[in-house]
Amino acid sequence: MKFSEIKDMTLVELAAKGRDLRHEMFNLRLQQASAQLEKPARLRLLRKDIARVETRMSALRNQAVK
Repeated sequence: MKFSEIKDMTLVELAAKGRDLRHEMFNLRLQQASAQLEKPARLRLLRKDIARVETRMSALRNQAVK
């Protein structure tokens, strides 16, 4: 996911997207623990996507305060 895709989302959409990404990461970690994970690089990509979403959410909250 690119930041350009995230910057057009609202705060509610970002929260839902973050929840979905965290749920997917949880499922991948379960697969990793049972040695069934096919793409280990997907975990790293998910972490970065979650960070992008959280960064945009905090930027939107800071704009709302000002």
